[in-house]
Amino acid sequence: MQKKRKILIHSIAFSPDGVSTAYLYNDIAKGFKKEGYEVVVLTTTPHYNTLESELKKQPLKKRALGLFYESNFDGIKVLHVPQKKFKSTALRLVGFVFWHIMAIILGLKEKNVSAILSPSPPLTIGFINLLIAKVKKAKVVYNVQEIYPDFLIEQGGLKNGFIIKFLKWLERFVYNKSDAVTTIDEVFYKTIVDRFDDQQKLHIIPNFVDTELYKPIMDVDLGLDPKKFPPNDHIKLMYAGNIGHAQDWMPLIQLAVLLKNEAFDFYVIGEGVMKSYVEEQVKINGLSNVHVLPYQPRETMPKLLAFADLQYIFMSKEMEGHGFPSKVYTIMACGKPLMVCSGEGTPIVNFLKPISCACLITTSNFETKINEMVNFLRMHDRQSLQEMGAKGLEEVNRYYSKDVVVNKYIRLINNLLD
Repeated sequence: MQKKRKILIHSIAFSPDGVSTAYLYNDIAKGFKKEGYEVVVLTTTPHYNTLESELKKQPLKKRALGLFYESNFDGIKVLHVPQKKFKSTALRLVGFVFWHIMAIILGLKEKNVSAILSPSPPLTIGFINLLIAKVKKAKVVYNVQEIYPDFLIEQGGLKNGFIIKFLKWLERFVYNKSDAVTTIDEVFYKTIVDRFDDQQKLHIIPNFVDTELYKPIMDVDLGLDPKKFPPNDHIKLMYAGNIGHAQDWMPLIQLAVLLKNEAFDFYVIGEGVMKSYVEEQVKINGLSNVHVLPYQPRETMPKLLAFADLQYIFMSKEMEGHGFPSKVYTIMACGKPLMVCSGEGTPIVNFLKPISCACLITTSNFETKINEMVNFLRMHDRQSLQEMGAKGLEEVNRYYSKDVVVNKYIRLINNLLD
């Protein structure tokens, strides 16, 4: 009888944490379990979007006096190394080092590991996997969700020449020592392919969406709180996700200022380091047409998307070439159109341009950008927006459903092990 294959999924975020990487790898883990693999997940304690309701469904049990925790996710063993969002840089660094040390210990404790799969960031997770795999004689697949250290350098947060040189060496080391590397689109592929000695190691596997959860809702009564989501005949624009530096928030504020006396409402839903800035700008400009709301559970997202007419994503200049928001797939799966600000040739623009389900603003000139958005909104009614959204829905169902993409990961690892 053939021994059951075992995969170790090593990710900085996993259920019950409520972020896109966690949702993505939750489904990948369940896909491998369904395929017949024994699946073990090595991750952190929830520290991004922590919901008490999710912790009750998946309680964490203390192990080794609290050095790590264990939980059960749909029959999958999950090991959690404690992490917190410390304000102190020194404490964050200590927590980061502790996570890596414990990851090595817990990874080496697992017996009969056949393969290790993990997403970036951080880049160092790939190095840890190579150490574990060396001892376990396992195959390593590294999934590039964001390109590091490029993003840190262009953002301006990394200027030390020695550290930059070290991280670039580490990046090439992880890429070339891994048995396979996946990245999410053609732009990312072209950016990093020359960093490989053997370019056949690099594969494109896009992200995906759970089309069982995210789908169009036609109900007139969505059951949303009317105080937070007042019903009216306005065109409603929405952003739901992390309110951070990856987004450019000034276009939203200026757009809301110019349209404050017209039939448009703007929604900003979530948490993040830039939320206080957005709230302050709303107050300063007296924007009663902008509603800033707290993080909402994943299960309510289809209703929120159904409530809105248009979803907007305004990428920051520093991030636009190095990241692809997974929310694009969920928006399309719910049959909704997008308004996107990002440079020409960036991953999100390249992806959306052929589908015609989005208003794409690629100019870097701020005034031109705002004028293009205002003109688009004034020219499109609810019916034309619905027609755009239908094109995105068709594309997702054909190429980016959960089953289609998870099977690509399974086939890749099966081929490596065979």
